[in-house]
Amino acid sequence: MLRARGSARYFLIAAFCVAAATACGSAAAPSSAAQGSAAPKVSLDIKVSGGKGGAAKHWTLQCDPAGGTHPDAAAACATLLKAKSPFAPAPKGVECPMIMVGSETATVTGTYFGKHIDTKFTEGGCDLARWAKIGQIFN
Repeated sequence: MLRARGSARYFLIAAFCVAAATACGSAAAPSSAAQGSAAPKVSLDIKVSGGKGGAAKHWTLQCDPAGGTHPDAAAACATLLKAKSPFAPAPKGVECPMIMVGSETATVTGTYFGKHIDTKFTEGGCDLARWAKIGQIFN
């Protein structure tokens, strides 16, 4: 009888160890594919209208990592990420140059490092400096 009890005890200990080892390995380790597809820090929807040829342009731009439907996402992201406060509004109370470089208007919506973006740019006037700063994303 003693022998049976000892065997049962070893069996229970072994079963407990197997259960513990199984539970420890049950959480799936993140795959390299999942780690490589991290959510972009910048996700924008860009619509440009009124340009040469009259056809409106529309694409998405994702940065960090670069992607989306933008024709040159890598260059657009480089420009955007290099700019200081790219979506800051034009300063108030400052005289604006009444120079209209072009007739394009761009609408940008989405997120920029967690901040909601919903703004418009005009290729001239008070927006001339803003357009010049990140105009690459509109081309």
